[in-house]
Parts: sequence; C-alpha cells; structure tokens
Amino acid sequence: MYFTRLTLLKHPNLPALLHRLGDAYREHQMLWQLFEPDPNAKRDFLYRRDVYHGVPRYFILSKRPPVNSLGLWHIDPPKPFRPMLQSGQRLAFMLRVNPVVSRDGKRHDVVTDRKLQMGWKNLPIHERPPLSSLIQESGIDWLQQRAERYGFSFVEEAVRVDGYHLHRTRRNSRLIRFSSMDFSGLLTVNNPDLFINAIKNGIGPAKAFGCGLMLIRKIN
Repeated sequence: MYFTRLTLLKHPNLPALLHRLGDAYREHQMLWQLFEPDPNAKRDFLYRRDVYHGVPRYFILSKRPPVNSLGLWHIDPPKPFRPMLQSGQRLAFMLRVNPVVSRDGKRHDVVTDRKLQMGWKNLPIHERPPLSSLIQESGIDWLQQRAERYGFSFVEEAVRVDGYHLHRTRRNSRLIRFSSMDFSGLLTVNNPDLFINAIKNGIGPAKAFGCGLMLIRKIN
C-alpha cells in the first residue's frame, strides 16, 4: 500500500472546485479520479481531509499510487506503507470516524444516542451536561469498545475527542446523513498484526466520506 499527501493547487476554477469538495459525495468522486480507471475496481483507498493555509489537503492510504492526470493537485511522492511495529509500542495518533451504535437493528450516532438514553429533551437546561463533555464521553466509550479487536489500547486521559460534525450529502436523488468525530492522543499497540490490518482497512463506517483512516507517528 501507499501513503500519500496531496494539496489542491491554485486554479482559475478554484472556487467551483472548493464548492465541489465541500460536498462529501463529490469530494469522493474527485479523489477517485486520482487513480487509473478500472471498471472492475472497488474503492481501494482511505482518506482524510484537513485545511492547509486555507486550501484542502488530503492524506490518502491506497493500494495504488495516485496520479495527477487532471493537473489539479500537488502530490508528494507516495511512500510505501510498511510499518514495523512491536507489541507495547506507544504511538501518537489522529483518527476521524463515523461513530455509530446499533439499536433495534438500526444505526444511531453516538452523541444523539447518548442524548436519547439520558432523556436530553426533557431535562431542564441547567441539568444538561455540556455538549463537549457529551462528545468526549460518548466518543471515548465508542473507541474503547473497539480498541481490543483492532489490536490497541489507550487510557482516557491520553485521548482528546472533538471535531464533532453532522454532514448531509446526496448520491443522485438519495439523501445521505452521517456524523464525524475526531480523536487525537496516544495509544499502545497490543497486537501489531491486528493493528496494522485495522489501519489498512479503516475503522468504522463512512469510509467513502473521509472517515476511518488512522494517522500514526512514533514517539520517543
């Protein structure tokens, strides 16, 4: 696999491109164009978007190296993704996910679900916990419940949860709603094989919309 960083170049139609990239489905379509056409290929990349000097920048983990066929991007040379990790190793990480839980066969956003479980609407305003606390607690619970199967662990105090957003996009006439949440902090690798596999395959749903890619960095 390859890990690549790319930044949108200045372009006469930059406002129109930024408008397209503001829509999750159109953004995904534009990133698909970075790879050689293959009518039989399924999505074989994960990505994360951030903003660098006011311009969208992307981190992509893919099975094929991206190519700048349309000339829209500055693409750093793709790096082979072959992490050498050991059990007990500590890493800094960043992760954007679509955090959902299943109840009665349906998926629910974790923050909305936490509000429903506590009867948020019926609580007096002065008794409602701060939204930031709700996001932190529901996010930590969600990640803790999945960490073992993904081969890592962490302590609550070492992880920050923020960047909670609700998104709406359309695929043809279909309206798609999803949420995203950002984690950053420190973790411990317990099972390197499980952990690397989780990074390659992504964590949680909505991977087509910029969720699921974990960025890691070794620390001293």
